[in-house]
Parts: sequence; structure tokens; C-alpha cells
Amino acid sequence: MLTPTPLEELLDLAADVIGCDRRTLPAGAAGSPFITLGGGLAQAVRLQARAGRQLGLAVDLAQLLGPAPLADVLARAVPVPAAVPGPPAGAGAVRALLPGQRAALAAEREAGAGAVCRVLSAELAGPLDAGALRRVLAALGARHEGLRTVFADAPHGPVRRVLAACAPPLVTLEAAGAGGGGDPVAAVHGYLAARARQLVGRPGRPPLVFALSRLAGGAHLLSFVYHDAVADGWSAALLWQELLADYDRAVHRRPLVRAVRPGPDTAGRAAVAARPGGLRAAAGRAERLRGFPAAVDWAEGAPRPAVFDVRGELLHVGVDVRLRDAADATARRAGVPHGTVLLAAWALAVGRRAGLERLLVGCEVPRRATAALLGTLAPCSATVPVGCELEGGVDYFLRGIACAFGEALGCADLDTAELARELGVRPDRSRPVLTPVTFAARDELLPARVRAGALSARFHHGHAGAVTADAALTVLRWREDPLLRLEFAPAVLSRTRAVRLAREMRGALAALTAAPPHTPVDDLLPAPAGARGLALPLPQGLSGGSGRREVTAPHRHR
Repeated sequence: MLTPTPLEELLDLAADVIGCDRRTLPAGAAGSPFITLGGGLAQAVRLQARAGRQLGLAVDLAQLLGPAPLADVLARAVPVPAAVPGPPAGAGAVRALLPGQRAALAAEREAGAGAVCRVLSAELAGPLDAGALRRVLAALGARHEGLRTVFADAPHGPVRRVLAACAPPLVTLEAAGAGGGGDPVAAVHGYLAARARQLVGRPGRPPLVFALSRLAGGAHLLSFVYHDAVADGWSAALLWQELLADYDRAVHRRPLVRAVRPGPDTAGRAAVAARPGGLRAAAGRAERLRGFPAAVDWAEGAPRPAVFDVRGELLHVGVDVRLRDAADATARRAGVPHGTVLLAAWALAVGRRAGLERLLVGCEVPRRATAALLGTLAPCSATVPVGCELEGGVDYFLRGIACAFGEALGCADLDTAELARELGVRPDRSRPVLTPVTFAARDELLPARVRAGALSARFHHGHAGAVTADAALTVLRWREDPLLRLEFAPAVLSRTRAVRLAREMRGALAALTAAPPHTPVDDLLPAPAGARGLALPLPQGLSGGSGRREVTAPHRHR
């Protein structure tokens, strides 16, 4: 039997990750990029991690999501470099902050705990074994350093320590179900948001907690409340997957997984080794952003606050199944992931509202370059600016957005402030730097429902009452009961205008999916009444050119 070549092995992995026939993929991979073969960001990250773990080969994530044929990208894979060993760091030893932790702790000092606390809850239907749940939490704490990490002030700034043992705390909420406009989940999330500082701000303890609330009909809501310095969206989804898998083992009296996951220090050194020339390469790719407006001003004549006000509100935007199916069909026709169609509709709505033909949209991406980081609970995400150009026919426009997203991954190792300096943008405390408009696709991180033992878990994303952008669109669910969330800063964008913007985004999605592939995007939507150019140009001449569930009440938390 012939031994498969590295390229053949990588193509087999790609077929498994995408979910296609491995016998037919090589023919398509010879001339088509990963994204046109059914791959998205989540699949690309998994392919990259499995290639490193199973084959010892490093695949470049930005190239994987770019326009080059998949076979060409995989043929460029190189052996994973050995991780650079670091100094030993035992339990309790003082460690330097990770980049994401430094930014999160700085944000807390400036804006308070509400700006850096996140909530991801599971609505649990079925009998709950509290003893099994506590055993599972103890196992998770032993497995993940991130759940045992504490932060403290030091003469030269904050530091972190990892405790030798610390099970994530579980608190029971007795009176959290009142209010919320009749929505018990919203009521619990509101209660948790109001008490974020007390819940995650205990000195000498990790800034996280699990909160258990009883709902009607014998159901429960288990909420994971965590600080941005502990975890990101990928980590929270990973934690829930492991928690529910362990719970299923616990109630069936099977052994729990005891293997310790790599800590962020070890995994982070592996990631640096896997990205030779990382920062320099990212800075070079940042040149692609020259010519795009540095900011979008929503004020329409009213002055912005002198310091960006992080207090935020939200709206939920429903998408009926017909529009979802139309978006999926458009994605298949254009050869892009469905998230690209949603990002394109969001960019189109914002651009039309602001009178812009090009703009930067900050997109959330995981910085998990190795298999070790894929299973590590740590703040390893970044918001990268994607240059969206609103031009060409529909399919050309969608493919351009997909390619711009792939190129933007090359900037994931640069923080926003550093990237702004590369582009010559001066700091401005009144607005988010470079990315006042953001987009995140969370629907691929967790399924809408998961079963564990006799329990059925349905996930709800909370809102702690703060925002990091003027307007942020997040895809919460897509395949089942599609739901999007628009968070906005009311000091900049009034509720009335936020509702209008949400409707315009859904209108842009409907127009994109109804139009023939060569229809110019300029013809899809009329300019909204009162829209005008509100771009703040980059310095030195670098400015850019010119079914039906309605938006729901603002206080519903899903």
C-alpha cells in the first residue's frame, strides 16, 4: 500500500473538517479556495489545529481563508517549529500578564467591571443532579489553569498567579427571576449584570462564577459569569462543551477527564513559534487598510462624549427561516460562508446609513494557531479591522468581503492601538480606535441545543450593560431559530436610530439574497433619508472615497 503524501493527508483532514467526500475534494481543491468548498473560520481553525496535532504541520490561517486554491495553501504547510521553552512557573508563581489580560484589566480600571464581564447561560430542562454538577466543576478547575488564575497589583503593574487548586464557585440565586418583562432568562441576566463587581471582583479569587437559578416547570438556568481577562467567546464555548460532556459522564458514573490542558503560557509560546515573523508580517499586511476611513461618526451634529461611554443597550433581530435559507443559498452560489453574507449585509447597511463606499468593520477572530491553544481556556481572541468595499456585482462583492476577512487575519497579532499607530491614526478617547462598527459570528462555536444525560441545554448570551463599539452585530444562532443581536452605545446612537439600523441591515440581507449575482450593489438599496458622508479620514491624504419577527424589545436577553 502506498504511503499517503503530506498533501494527501492534509486534504483528508480538510474533507473531514468540512464534511465532504474525501474522494472528490482533491479535484475541487486544485482550483478552489477553502471558503468556496464549504469551509468557514471555525473549520479553518480546526483544520489548522488538527494538522499541527496529527501531522506536525503548520498551515497558515490567513492563507487558508484567502483566495488561493486549497491545494496550493496546504502544499505550503511546513513542520511545526518546536515551542520555545519558558521559565518554569509553578502554582502561585508570579507571571506576566497575557496581552488580552492586560487590555481587559485596563478596560476595567477605566470603565468598571460591567465593561469586561460576560455571561453565557444554559437553560437546563430535565432533572439536575447538583452533586454531579459540583464534581464536574471541580474537575474543570483542576484541568484548566485559566479557571484558577487570580490577578493582583504589583509595583510595576498587575500580575497573575495560578492557584494550585480552586474549583469554580457555584452560587444559587433565589430572587433573580423577578422582572425582566416576563422573560425569566432576561431577569437573571439583568440581576447578574447589576452585581457583576461583587460576583467576579473578590480579592484573591479568580474573576468568575457559576450561578444557578430555578425556572418554572422544574427547569434551571446555569450561568457562567466571567471576566475578559479569564476567557474569550471561544473559551466559554469550550468550557460549556467540556462541562456538559463531563456531566453526562458523571451522572452515568463514568470517570471524568482528568488530563490537565496546556496552560496559556505553554500554548502561547507554541503559537509564537508557529508564526515566524508574526508581528512584522502583520504590520506589512496592515498596508491594505490604507485608504479606508479611520472612523464613522454617528453623531449627526451632536457632539460625542469627550470619553467614550461604555454603557450599552441591545436589540435582538430575528431572521425568518425563508431569509435564512435564502442567505445560505446565496452563500453557496457565491462560494462563501454564510457569515460572510451577514457581514456583507451589515457593512452595506452601515455604509448606506453613513454615506460611505468603503469602511472598516472590526471582526472577532480566535488567535489559536496551534492544537494546544485550541483546547486552552484563555483570552486568545482579537478584533481585526476588515476593509469592506461596497462595489461590484453581488457575488463579486461577497467574494471581496471574504478575501478581505482572510487578509485581516494577518493583523490578529497586532492590538488595535499598535495597528492604529502603523496607520498614523492619533489616539482619540471619544471613540473606539479603527473599529467603531464590529461583527462577530458566535453561531459556530456552540450548537443551539446540547443533551447531557437526562438534561437538554439551550444556550442564552447575556449582556452586562457595556459595549466596546458604537454598534456591534453578533450572530447568536443561525441554523435553529436564527437570531442576531445589535449592541449599541446610546450616548452615540439613539435607540430609534439603532432600531432603524437593525431594520436596514435586515433589508440589506433581503436585497443581497434576492438579487441576481451580477446586480451592482449600488442598485440594491437607496441611500437612507438624511444619510451623509460621516467619515473621518486617515491622515496624510489617506482618506477613503466617498418571516418576520421584528426587532424585539430592548431588554430581552437570549
